[in-house]
Amino acid sequence: METVFSKEIQAGLDAARLAGLRKSSRLRINVDGQVHPVLRMWKTGFAVAAEDAPHLRGLVDLYDGANHLFQCLIVAGEEEAGEMQYEFKRATAVAQSAALDFEKLANAPAGLITDGR
Repeated sequence: METVFSKEIQAGLDAARLAGLRKSSRLRINVDGQVHPVLRMWKTGFAVAAEDAPHLRGLVDLYDGANHLFQCLIVAGEEEAGEMQYEFKRATAVAQSAALDFEKLANAPAGLITDGR
């Protein structure tokens, strides 16, 4: 059974839900130096409060606190219940070290010892 509320009550409930999501989420996106909090994230996209972000498009950086998680190419989806939803075209995980250009063997020695001659 679906409960129907008046527009004012539904708007108040949506505002309270968005405020709770803002406080609990550590995720944020950085777009050209502007930071926007991410309300929630799923496998193929994320949502930002509609009043916080315009229709974003292009390259953004996704952070969890100070940790850089992904560099993403996004497109704007749809606005729903005060949230602007974005879809990933590409989400590349940020590596902590440079990629190797050779195969690293599992049983390779850690170093070579010489006799000093």
